[in-house]
Amino acid sequence: MYFANSTDMEKHVHKKNLPGSVKTDRKGTIMNPVPARQPGLPSSIDGGFDKMSQVLYELDRLKQQSKRLDQINRLHGRLAGTLSISDMIEAFSVWLMPLVEHELIGCYSRRTGKKVLFCSAHGPNRRRAIAFAEKMIEGVNDHDDGAVSLDGQLGYQWIFESMEDTSILLVLKEDSDTSPSELQIINESLSVFGESLQRGIEYETLFEQASTDALTGLSNRRVFKERITSMMNFHKRYGSPLTMLSLDLDYFKQVNDNLGHQVGDEVLKAVAEVLETEVRTTDLLVRMGGDEFVLVLDNTDRAQAQILAERLVRKIDGLEVWANDHIKLGASIGLAELHKEESLRHWLDRTDDLLYHAKVHGRSKVASDHQ
Repeated sequence: MYFANSTDMEKHVHKKNLPGSVKTDRKGTIMNPVPARQPGLPSSIDGGFDKMSQVLYELDRLKQQSKRLDQINRLHGRLAGTLSISDMIEAFSVWLMPLVEHELIGCYSRRTGKKVLFCSAHGPNRRRAIAFAEKMIEGVNDHDDGAVSLDGQLGYQWIFESMEDTSILLVLKEDSDTSPSELQIINESLSVFGESLQRGIEYETLFEQASTDALTGLSNRRVFKERITSMMNFHKRYGSPLTMLSLDLDYFKQVNDNLGHQVGDEVLKAVAEVLETEVRTTDLLVRMGGDEFVLVLDNTDRAQAQILAERLVRKIDGLEVWANDHIKLGASIGLAELHKEESLRHWLDRTDDLLYHAKVHGRSKVASDHQ
């Protein structure tokens, strides 16, 4: 039992007339005399037990508070030196996992449409968690903070209106739920995470100005250099497949020469839109320069990437861009899945060789590392 102060405790003891208290008549005669305490009797007499209970309760409460503060301090430490939003989300997920088991954490800005997802699951569970998060994002304008349940999957979202209406998404493991104490941990940690996220948003606004291709709006070569290493490390750590597509437009020079650079710019924008509609948030899509694009497909093997690459070739062909009556814009793609312990330089060279193979063997086709 916990008392706010000693006065409250005295009032409570008097009203309840607890065992061990003394009651007298108007003359002061003891009406319910208590025998003298015998050696070995418990200390509950005279309210000692209640005092001890209060002390133990306070000690336990302080212990829990100390433990919670230590956890929050650890989160501060993980986030302190981080500026990238994707790295923040990964750090937050790693910190939270021992406390609340989950499959995915992400954030989504309703104003910019930008989303970043970090999923710790693999295989079918990974695809299911990402698909569920995408559905949460699609419906983010239809509901406020709270739980979202669909087909046995449970997720939560918290909206920070002060940060460009940014939502934090949490997807739990299938057929699992959270306890009130777990939700309390999450709510307390979000204030810390929110401060770091605000810093990350401000940083990435500046970063995007330096890392976004001004013409197409895609990421540029700088982003490729910054992200590719972490993607490769994740592949090597967990064994998930990672496949690179190197795409080069066929006859783009003729389009530029015959139709003008303004038309050429519009063609690059149209191609970029085609590519953006086909990639996922976990993939890396970059305009490397000129008419060359690179896609790094997360958790995708060669066979799956081949299907996507052939679809991209058909869609770019479907743009119906003609340099003249006989020359039509197309796309050639070299495709290579990352081998175990392969270096980035070797992977890039292998992908580029396959792109060259597609170019010299007819263009508008896909060449992969199994051929």
